[in-house]
Amino acid sequence: MNPSYGITRELPDTEFDQAVERARTALKSEGFGVLTEIDVRATLRKKLDVDFPPYLILGACNPPFAHQALLAEPGIGLLLPCNLIVAAREGGGTTVSAIDPAKAFEIVNREGMKQLAEDLRCKLQAVIEKL
Repeated sequence: MNPSYGITRELPDTEFDQAVERARTALKSEGFGVLTEIDVRATLRKKLDVDFPPYLILGACNPPFAHQALLAEPGIGLLLPCNLIVAAREGGGTTVSAIDPAKAFEIVNREGMKQLAEDLRCKLQAVIEKL
């Protein structure tokens, strides 16, 4: 998994739970808090009675960036928070991906949003590199 709209890192020797903890630590070190957490595996099991590999969506927020974005474009809340996923890989290890704000915010045609998205992308790239 390596979506063109994400910043991705493969962790072939890292178990899922360890990758989740590393992701949380890296997010915190770059000023992000986790606002939401969706356990996709548990949700699909409960709602559809299907098995799915471990897959967690963390909705991360960096308050200064969120504030700037909301001031520039009040509707930007539709694209927030910045999602980061941790997914177990078939055969072992994990994949961690964060949304690429530069790609996500392309649809917003507002002064200053491009630079804000690039700055936010640098922060999320740093998170992924710390894994």
